[in-house]
Parts: sequence; C-alpha cells; structure tokens
Amino acid sequence: MVIKNAELETVCGVTSKFPVNTQPEIAFAGKSNVGKSSLINGLLNRKALARTSSQPGKTQTINYYHVNNSFYFVDLPGYGYTTASVNVRQSWGRMIERYLKMSDQLKVVFLLIDIRHDPSANDKQMFEWILSRGYEPVIIATKLDKLKRSQVQKQIKAVRDGLGMREDEKLFAFSAVTKQGREEILDYIGELTGVSES
Repeated sequence: MVIKNAELETVCGVTSKFPVNTQPEIAFAGKSNVGKSSLINGLLNRKALARTSSQPGKTQTINYYHVNNSFYFVDLPGYGYTTASVNVRQSWGRMIERYLKMSDQLKVVFLLIDIRHDPSANDKQMFEWILSRGYEPVIIATKLDKLKRSQVQKQIKAVRDGLGMREDEKLFAFSAVTKQGREEILDYIGELTGVSES
C-alpha cells in the first residue's frame, strides 16, 4: 500500500466525545517509551506528524490520523509511565477502555512491544485486556535495529512466550530507523481495511 496523504484530524482528551467515523480504524497501543509515534511516522512516511517526545507519557490524548482519505490510525495514550500520578494513569486506562468499547469501526489493535526486552507486567495486562474486549491484538516488536541479526529470532520467541501467544497469532518486527517491516505492516492493514491503493 502506498500512503498518499495523512493528517491529524481529531484529538480527544479525557472528557472528549469520540468521533463517529464511517471508515475503518486501526489502533496503536503500547508503553509510553516503546516508539509508537516513531512507528506511526514511519508507516505514514512523515517525519513529525505524530509528535515524538523525549519525555515518556507525553501523549495523554487519543489522536485520530486520517490516512489516504480511506481509514484512520488511532494513537492511544501510552501506558506504564511510572512517574505519572495514579489519577492520570487511571484516566488514560479509562480512555482506552472507553475507546475499545465504543468504536464501531475498529479493525485491529496493534500492541507495541520493545523487542529488546521481555514483555512487562503492563504489556501482559494490556494484551489480556484487549483479548477480553473481543479483539485479537497484533504485536509489533519495535526497535529492531537495536539488535544484532543473530539475536532477533530469540527475542521474537521471548516476546511470544512472554505474552503467551499462539503460533498463529501475528507478530511483525519493525525498525523506525531502517523501515524494516513497514511494507508487511501496511500490506496487512490494506487487507484489513480493504484499501490496497498502490
């Protein structure tokens, strides 16, 4: 799939009403320092559409990016940011839960895991939570360029084992630096949305 255009269309805070979209939505969840903004920018081939920050936990909103005038990327707040107050962490969790309950157009939740580390307790909780809401999370193992090639399969296995994934559940490895994995992820999104513009 070729990305022809993308724009930030809607930003929702804790008390915002979510937009009622009629086009497919692709959601992205992950820990606050896992490289979510870098992934979204990499997929959209834009340098700074999704704002990256050196301060984890900066994204406290749900951001809707309209892509190719055909579907939406939905960037969910990062979780697991330990220095955020309990109230703030709870409000992010409620936002994500409300979104998963209320979106009629959600096709998939991509859950991002840092490929260098075993999944954390927060990662496992989010994986189980997405499953409990009736969705099958697709894992994107980020920061692939930080590993030696000889370590990749071992770490992919560690991520799968850590989350208790079945063999048939999807996992993509991705590098925002080299863009490895980009085409495979976009092709999969094209299958889900029925959009295969090239």
